Amino acid sequence: MTRELAKASRIRIGDLTPLTDLYLGVGLTAPGLTFDISCFGLDAEERLSDDRYFVFFNQPASPENAVRLLGARQDDTESFQLDLSAVPESIHKLSLTATIDGDGRMSQVSAGHVRIVAGGTEVGRYSFTGAEFSTERAVMLADVYRRGGEWRFAAVGQGFDGGLQALLENFGGEVIEDDPAPVPAPAPAPAPAPVPVPVPAPAATVQIPAQAQAPAPAPGVKISLTKYAELPEQTGWLKQNDNLVRFTLTKGQDVLALQGSMVAYQGRADFAHESSGVLRKLTANLTGQQLKLMRVSGEGQVFLADEASHLHVVRLEGDSFCVSSDRVLAFDAGLEHEVRRIEGEGLPGGGFFTLQFGGHGTVVVKTNGIPVVLPVTPAPETYADVHALVAWSKGSQVITTAPVRIRRSAYAGHAAESYSLQFRGGPGNFVVVQPFEV
Repeated sequence: MTRELAKASRIRIGDLTPLTDLYLGVGLTAPGLTFDISCFGLDAEERLSDDRYFVFFNQPASPENAVRLLGARQDDTESFQLDLSAVPESIHKLSLTATIDGDGRMSQVSAGHVRIVAGGTEVGRYSFTGAEFSTERAVMLADVYRRGGEWRFAAVGQGFDGGLQALLENFGGEVIEDDPAPVPAPAPAPAPAPVPVPVPAPAATVQIPAQAQAPAPAPGVKISLTKYAELPEQTGWLKQNDNLVRFTLTKGQDVLALQGSMVAYQGRADFAHESSGVLRKLTANLTGQQLKLMRVSGEGQVFLADEASHLHVVRLEGDSFCVSSDRVLAFDAGLEHEVRRIEGEGLPGGGFFTLQFGGHGTVVVKTNGIPVVLPVTPAPETYADVHALVAWSKGSQVITTAPVRIRRSAYAGHAAESYSLQFRGGPGNFVVVQPFEV
């Protein structure tokens, strides 16, 4: 049975087939348009460092025949045969691309697909239409790449306005244009003394027909934003930067996240702000603490953040810890979690809610500023301001019967008081405090 793959989804080839000899078929339906479909063999830096691994109509095979262009077959506009076992270690990714030969836009494609066939049976298919594009003249369709010692497939669907030239420049190559007619040179003027200039290492070069070329977009914006580019693909949770996390969604692996924390997503993602059972009960119990959760499911990547808070990805491996409810951004839906209320005389509202997590999974904790982790021991005791408190180990004993009042510099109308909790515990216990108070 064919596995249907959504845009931006990624899957292990081994989950589709145990075979390493694959057929990749590309279908593009767009009346009046002609396409050049190619495969780029990229190195660990995702660059075309060796132009022998640019497989296209003028170069139909890689040196060892690990990648071969087969031509149109059945419903496929173009097709390739891949022998993944023969791909040299220097090639980390095979990027399947399509460019328009002549005028036209990818938005004119009425139907498109990339399909994976193993042993004569189709095992995976990524389908798309031109509605996913606008003015692009070239598109990266899909990648077959190495990760953790195994091959994987990614449905990409990323376009370029600049056609094949833009693709080549994206992969670190350059276009060699046909030689223009010679023009008589003017009489030379006296030249100044030569100044040594460092010569950069040459990029991979590819000879392509002039009609396949198009002006590339100005590089300034791309170069300026390169340092903010999305990090390479990784399963599960990934910290994109100090204030942004990414989770790769797969079927059956949902996450619970703070409502409104989604800032972007790729592929298919569903956001359920209301649910029955555990989620509704959890949301209801914590409503008074301003924690409202949503369930995120689907196949793709979702980016989460909350008012530029510092984010910390905490992985649990069978252990447990407690987090103040207003410090939780997201967590794996399958993680053991329980709502608890800490009560005590003098605490705001008579107490506050926490979430106790346990088992195997990930919790994303947010802080205002960079936190400090303090050890908790039987003596001396450790005290934390309730408003600055972030998290603590499950084994820590929280003392609330005798709250400590701390007087601060006050101004008119300010109560000038706060309350702290006392923590005790054996070696290995801890409490996390942020440099911020509400």
